[in-house]
Parts: sequence; C-alpha cells; structure tokens
Amino acid sequence: MKTTLKAQAKDMLKAADLYCTEARLAIVRTLLRTDRPLTQDQIASKLGRPHDKVTIYRTLASLLDAGLVHKALTGAKTWQFELGHRCTEHQCHPHFTCTRCGSTHCLTELHPPLTLGPYKGFVIQRQQVLLEGLCPECV
Repeated sequence: MKTTLKAQAKDMLKAADLYCTEARLAIVRTLLRTDRPLTQDQIASKLGRPHDKVTIYRTLASLLDAGLVHKALTGAKTWQFELGHRCTEHQCHPHFTCTRCGSTHCLTELHPPLTLGPYKGFVIQRQQVLLEGLCPECV
C-alpha cells in the first residue's frame, strides 16, 4: 500500500511528538516533495493556500526545535530548510551550491568521513559539508 504525502507528514509529526496542525502538515508535505533545501519564501510559494509569513516562520521554528527540519549549509545569504530525515544526529549530508546560478543540490549519496573526537579543545557536535563549483547545467 502506497503511503500518501499527507500520511507520511502526519507520521513524521507524530514521531516528533508534535500536533498535526494545518501549517505543519503543509510545510512538511512541501519539504517531502522536493529534493533541495528551500528558503522560507520558496516554501510559502509552494504551499497550496496562502499562509502568512509569521505562521510559516513560527512553524519552521517549531519543526527546527523538534529536530524534524534543519537549516541546510548552502552558502546562500538566507536560510534554507529541509527535512532532517536523511541526516544523522552528528552529520548532515553534503550540499553543493553552484557558483554561477546559485542552485543548491543535496548530495545524499556522498558520505564524507566524520570528524571524531575533540580537536585542540573543541568539542565537535555536528558536521556539515558544503561543496561549491559549477552544476551540470552551468558547465
């Protein structure tokens, strides 16, 4: 039996111990539909019906606090958000940002080595990798 995006979003929210509000369901479904991190404005434009910016901001904040969504390291000047289900507690999958067109791609098939242990007194809690260059469309 094929799981619908709505059911998948509900399951993710319940697993994160969050209420299934209309805004949360809509944002999680939007993020499930994409394979790239999205800005708050991009999320707003993809929602089926209009939601005000404050609702989207507060909803993203609650999803971030619950660990369901995280801010992607993309090199962009604005935060981009994605679901955290493809990352571990200590390492996010790498992202590639094109220096020409600015597009960001998730490189979930790459698995860079995790930097372990303290380094010169630093306690490493999370590792993110950003690669930059030209995407296939810009080469």
